[in-house]
Amino acid sequence: MALKGKHNVAEIDGIRCTVVESGITRERMDFLTDLLTYNGYEVKSEQEKDKEGNLLETFVIGVTDILFNPTVVVYQQKLFRRDGKVVTPAYWEQKKADTGIPYWQVLR
Repeated sequence: MALKGKHNVAEIDGIRCTVVESGITRERMDFLTDLLTYNGYEVKSEQEKDKEGNLLETFVIGVTDILFNPTVVVYQQKLFRRDGKVVTPAYWEQKKADTGIPYWQVLR
C-alpha cells in the first residue's frame, strides 16, 4: 500500500492506535509488524470484520504511539531495517528497487 499523509486513529484490541495500514494481507502484516517492532514501536493488529460481523481475510495494523505517521518517519529516514540500512519508500511498499538506474531514466 502506498504511503499516505492522512493520520487515522482507531481502537485496536481495546487500545487507541495510529492506523498504519488497513485492508492488508497476513504477509504484509507480518512484514510491517517485524519492521515496526524492530524500530521500538508497540504494534497492535486485528482481523477486519464486515458489516455483519463476519471475519474477513484482511487485517488492520497500528502502533500505540498516537503521534506516529508512517509517511513522515519513512521520508525523514527514522526507520531502519535489520541490516542497518534506512527504510526507503520502495522498501516500505515492498517493491524491488533497481539501484543501478539513475532516477531520471526510470520509467513508470
